[in-house]
Amino acid sequence: MEAGLSLTDLSGLVHYSKAQLSKVERGIKAPSRDLARLCDAALGADGALIALSTPTAVDSPAASAPGRAEEENWMMHLSPDGRSCFGPVGRREVMSAGVASLMTWRSDGSGPASPAAGAGMLEASRALFTHYRRLGQTVEPGLLLPVLIAQTHTLRELSAQSDSGTGRRLLALGSRYAEYVGWLVQETGDERAALWWTQRAVDLAAAGGDQALAGYALVRRALVTLYREDAEQTIALARRAQSGVLPSRVRGLAAQREAQGHALAGDIRACFRALDRARMLLARRNDGADDPVIGSMHLPDPVGMITGWCLVDLGRPREAGEELDRQLTLVGPDAVRTQVRYGVRRALAYASAGEIDHACALTEPLLDGVTAVRSATVTTDLRRLVRVLGRYPDHPPVRRLAPRLGTLSRPTTPLEESPS
Repeated sequence: MEAGLSLTDLSGLVHYSKAQLSKVERGIKAPSRDLARLCDAALGADGALIALSTPTAVDSPAASAPGRAEEENWMMHLSPDGRSCFGPVGRREVMSAGVASLMTWRSDGSGPASPAAGAGMLEASRALFTHYRRLGQTVEPGLLLPVLIAQTHTLRELSAQSDSGTGRRLLALGSRYAEYVGWLVQETGDERAALWWTQRAVDLAAAGGDQALAGYALVRRALVTLYREDAEQTIALARRAQSGVLPSRVRGLAAQREAQGHALAGDIRACFRALDRARMLLARRNDGADDPVIGSMHLPDPVGMITGWCLVDLGRPREAGEELDRQLTLVGPDAVRTQVRYGVRRALAYASAGEIDHACALTEPLLDGVTAVRSATVTTDLRRLVRVLGRYPDHPPVRRLAPRLGTLSRPTTPLEESPS
């Protein structure tokens, strides 16, 4: 009424039927978060409607770092049916399991490793890490996790047998492996285990003299709160990672995450200020150019892509779709996980803008990739897309996609057990 719009006018702007809006207006039906975002943008409410639709936040384990683990053994069970698990256990638990039932071997560190061995492992592991990250774009996490966990353990153990300089570099590289394990574990849907691995990465990095990863761990924790739609925690964690002592790349990635938090809250001005800050920071040259890249290595213009991401949550789906159109043309065809993650969000943008045929046409070629990468984070947006398309059940393209979308949008089952 304050905007001078009829319910029919608003229906045309947000692409919800007048009947649905009337039920919300009369208190018969609660508005979804997506409807609140669209109405907030259409009515220029500056986040007020989004705030009203936001549930009260609860204490989140992602808000603070998990405690430092005591000395532990790592045990991994590999099953021929593809279901595998990992967990840290105490020495007493290992002994009680019965040594006779285990195939065991040991490296007791009775003598130092040769300089050539340490340097050779460092060079090979660095090259392998790049290959593993590329492979992670095309396969499901469960296929990579065992080898990545084993490689992290090898680097950790060899560092104790190497000279101090090589040992620190081995630990620093091991921390990057552990951080990547944490990301893949989050892709399985296991937040608790993802945070555990992120903390292991911080511990290894600190032992290797790399303080940057501790700052990036805050960005990773903020990703967990982002997918919980906890704007306040996301912003707070991202701001803590923008300390001036951290590398500009880490601060730039943190500014991007802060922008995503502001978008969840519906604060467009703060969102775009954070994006401008991110672009400035990520444009700077970073030291350690030979080290593995922190954050995504498959986004040619990360700020542009995150801008498109934010516009969806700001209730501006048409602008979001146009920006994501531009950005996805820059992503290589081999980066399947990246194509799927942002491709599904682009389809969600166009569906929210009422372009149902186009949204379905964008969605269909992504479904094989969704099956291949088995991503819990992608599934979150896929479920949002299913809800939007579900408002058009008689639409032929929607009917054609509905069975497969229903299967793929089910929550993924964690492939790794949570460490305790």
